[in-house]
Amino acid sequence: MQRREVLVTGASGFFGGVLKRRLLAEGFAVTNIDLVRDEDGDPALTSIQGDIRDTTLLAKTFAEHKFEAVFHCAAMLAHDVKDETLLWTSNVDGTRLVAEAAVAAGVTRLVNISSNCLWAEGFGRPVTEEDVPAPVELYGRSKLQGERELELLREKHPELRVVTLRCPTIIDSGRLGLLAILFEFIEDGKKVWVVGDGSSRYQFIYAQDLATACLLCLKYEESNLFHIGSDEVPTMRTMYEGVIRAAGSKSRVASLPRRMTVALMQLAHRMGVSPLGPYHYRMIAESFVFDTRRIREELGWRPTLTNEEMMLRAFSYYSENRRAIHARTDVSAHSKAAPMGIIRLLKWMS
Repeated sequence: MQRREVLVTGASGFFGGVLKRRLLAEGFAVTNIDLVRDEDGDPALTSIQGDIRDTTLLAKTFAEHKFEAVFHCAAMLAHDVKDETLLWTSNVDGTRLVAEAAVAAGVTRLVNISSNCLWAEGFGRPVTEEDVPAPVELYGRSKLQGERELELLREKHPELRVVTLRCPTIIDSGRLGLLAILFEFIEDGKKVWVVGDGSSRYQFIYAQDLATACLLCLKYEESNLFHIGSDEVPTMRTMYEGVIRAAGSKSRVASLPRRMTVALMQLAHRMGVSPLGPYHYRMIAESFVFDTRRIREELGWRPTLTNEEMMLRAFSYYSENRRAIHARTDVSAHSKAAPMGIIRLLKWMS
């Protein structure tokens, strides 16, 4: 029996890789286009190390395969890219060009992975799909413009069905990036700092739950926008304490004064000595939770893991592979440890 074929952009990265492996396990043939070399091998996997802005490459790839759908996971992250033009053109032009290539090849189903970075303040309530985005930094603006490019293209080509999944931070075993800084503090028994009293609530999404949503989109016959995320989001203090306790760490949660900390984070960002940007210092003590009623009602989707459960999975992976993780270079931003910068001073003081 011939396998159904799909294209996953960015499948050398963290979530793209999770989705790629899930699709392969479900019996699909998967093609990956990514700037980063694909470490996975499978008879049903075609890995292309290339740029999604390369129209010749895209045309050739679509001509050589009969894709049922495109899962667009590729994105440049602000803390991993110094070239702002590269980030913008990859996230905006790259999104449009992938969708245009799909339309030209007669592929009518595209699932776009977007972000909660479209906002940088809490609402005091769950954020719905009707709330107007207001990004404050380049990555968030680029993801919003990428969504708009898809909407403009769909207006010209109504046969194209686009489902955008707006996600909070995606967590699972192997998720690193900025989380690796937190995990190093816990592994070394240092104080884990919260800004303010730690009562803010910040939603995550389990990578496999997001992959399940992507698979459900294959059966969905409309275009739509969905917010996705975990249930029963705990306070940051409660979540950290749970992970510390389960890890058997000597760490404890301690508080930093909000106003002074945010001012110092802004200064460190301007000086280029911190991995944390405007989104992070605006959201550091804010609560942010997506309303997930629409995706539950339309797709029948449900989350399976809590924030604490998925964080513990990610920490366990870090603890077991710490030395190898810190030696990584040529991998995606979420698959390696982010540089600590001036935060190392805070660790020394802890």
